[in-house]
Amino acid sequence: MQRRELLKLMAAAPLAGAAGRLIASPSAEGAKLLVVFLRGAYDCTSLLVPTASDFYYASRPNIAIARPGQPNGALPLDGNWGLHPALAQSVMPLFQQKQASFIAFTGTDDLTRSHFETQDSIELGQALDKRRDYRSGFLNRLAGVLGGGPVTDVSPIAFTDQLPISLRGDAKAANMALAGNARPGIDARQSQIIAAMYRNTSLAQPVAEGFQVRDEVMRAVQAEMDAASRNAMSAKGFELVARRMAVLMRDRFDLGFVDVGGWDTHVGQGAATGYLANRFEELGRGVAGFAQEMGEDAWRQTVVVVISEFGRTFRENGNRGTDHGHGTVYWVLGGGLSAEAGGRIVGDQQALTQATLFQNRDYPVLNEYRAVFGGLFRRMYGLSPAQLGRVFEGVAPRELRLV
Repeated sequence: MQRRELLKLMAAAPLAGAAGRLIASPSAEGAKLLVVFLRGAYDCTSLLVPTASDFYYASRPNIAIARPGQPNGALPLDGNWGLHPALAQSVMPLFQQKQASFIAFTGTDDLTRSHFETQDSIELGQALDKRRDYRSGFLNRLAGVLGGGPVTDVSPIAFTDQLPISLRGDAKAANMALAGNARPGIDARQSQIIAAMYRNTSLAQPVAEGFQVRDEVMRAVQAEMDAASRNAMSAKGFELVARRMAVLMRDRFDLGFVDVGGWDTHVGQGAATGYLANRFEELGRGVAGFAQEMGEDAWRQTVVVVISEFGRTFRENGNRGTDHGHGTVYWVLGGGLSAEAGGRIVGDQQALTQATLFQNRDYPVLNEYRAVFGGLFRRMYGLSPAQLGRVFEGVAPRELRLV
């Protein structure tokens, strides 16, 4: 019996297979999901700019993105939010075509603010008050639900050098790194020029010591960023390989995962231009290239979800950067987003004032990530409550009508 004929028979039958195993709804056929994990906790407040909040501009005197209409201002999305201008040529057109949306105040209730603890927690998708099972990632459990029964409906792949926690488990999953982890070196040219200016003067020693301290601090900061990235490719690397990923997803694989590092911006984050703006521009071009390479038909059946372990502090720090936070913003992109979600900011929201910050420092989590994914999976794949319970045990799916 051919695969398509079997799926038609399954559509008329109860969602149960041999030995009581649940099998996926036939609506799963053709659906494609890519999860992009921004390791290092990106600053969502610079991505989705709260342009209606005076408190935002008071809290970020050096790194705020200007209001729409001002030089280097945010791109207007609605009366409350704007988009970082670095995404003007990539993500903004998708938003205008109702093929992109953002979920503000999203994330996990994990409060460790540790990159490693929270990354693991999210990829596992398990209850925080229970012992972790590192053999069972939430994307692998999804693949198991979709592939249950007599036919395999989904082929998972991680575009990483090692299989990520999210795809560990009983279901078979491939992994293949498409790019190396490009790490920027430290250019000493300007330091040498300045040091030469003060050579043989009374300031030579203080200048040399100053550069030494600076180099030590920068190495420490870079080491933390590299560790937080867990060997994920850079945003530039993602931009370069996104089209190759799309070809593989379009022709061979249905469920994908990729991680992108370099988002732990404690120092010199920048505003409309600078370090973070460059990362957004690279990431945006990668996402837009992925969408284009998928082609119209496949893109209509594809959903890309961009996530991160947590957000960053609402206020800037003394180094013109931001520190580890709590709530963040998820991106949802695809050619088949619903009219209720496409081109909109969705999920529970609230005004951003000092009184509404979580612990007087961060975005609160109003849209728990497992509930958000659960609602997405239910609509994408037609999963039953029992099937969703196998992916996220004890979690009620959140209906945001994303697709």
